[in-house]
Amino acid sequence: MLAPALQSQLLYWSQPEKMPRLKRFQKFSEMVNELKKSGAAVFVDPASTEDLVVLLPYRIDYLNNYAEDSKFFLGLEDGKLLGSECTNCGRRYGTPRGHCLECGNKTHWIELPLVGTVHSWTTCYFGSEEFLSQTPFNLALVEFESADTLFLSRLTGVKQEDIFIGMKVRANFRKVPKYTISDVYFTPEKA
Repeated sequence: MLAPALQSQLLYWSQPEKMPRLKRFQKFSEMVNELKKSGAAVFVDPASTEDLVVLLPYRIDYLNNYAEDSKFFLGLEDGKLLGSECTNCGRRYGTPRGHCLECGNKTHWIELPLVGTVHSWTTCYFGSEEFLSQTPFNLALVEFESADTLFLSRLTGVKQEDIFIGMKVRANFRKVPKYTISDVYFTPEKA
């Protein structure tokens, strides 16, 4: 469904001289309020440049079959972090793979420890729709002693300035799973 302002603009398509002009705003917060009401507004920046801003709702239902990754997500429900190990060369993956990236052979499931260390990290100031309300948030590449590769996950319960490479962290699991990668997150390991 089109926003109300766009619907009225379509009505005036054949008679543009009768179409009401969009409201102009120099304060961003006022423009956002107008967007919520009418669906369209013009933002005028300090250089007097006019930018048309339109609110376009977006939603999609996506059916996802996890297939061979199903065991990983079901493991999260049980409070387990699963990786994989090559049946040929023994390479161990923190992020599970169906086939080894080194030799191409099949892998089998292994249980990873729940405690690892921060190998690297970043703070995200923008994220997908699920994480937008949580910005800024921290992501960490977690290293496990028993794995040859890293695991990317959210790092919560710690301020950005207190995160450091080598920090011990523990996997935590959502009490009510959504069956997404956000069902697991890490927090600092208590000493």
